[in-house]
Amino acid sequence: MQLNTIKPAEGSKKNRRRVARGMGSGLGKTAGRGHNGQKSRAGGFHKVGFEGGQMPLQRRLPKRGFTSLNRDFQAEVTVGVLAKLGAAEVDMLTLKAAKLIANDAKVVKVIAGGEIAIAVSLRGIGATANARKAIEAAGGKFE
Repeated sequence: MQLNTIKPAEGSKKNRRRVARGMGSGLGKTAGRGHNGQKSRAGGFHKVGFEGGQMPLQRRLPKRGFTSLNRDFQAEVTVGVLAKLGAAEVDMLTLKAAKLIANDAKVVKVIAGGEIAIAVSLRGIGATANARKAIEAAGGKFE
């Protein structure tokens, strides 16, 4: 191989479009812009959603609802599931290892649902009022 014989791979180099350079180029006259109209002219554009001065759809419809940006990072676990887990100490890593919550969860809350008979120590995990009563009644505690 010689430096003067090196060529790029077949098909890797493509000639750029020479727009508006005569009829022989295939993109002469209107230069691929069609005929008259706003889009055929330099600087001709309109906003996304613009409907020619008519009140746009996103303004005609009422505003509704709210989506929390944190919803994907919150997780819930029931008291009954904690009882089945059978661990004396429970934290977020324990729940993630047992695949009870998603790996990207940042906030975990225990909710009432089911019964618990074993004492469970919860670290860094919140609970609803009823869940807290059930866990503390079983001898569990929150740290």
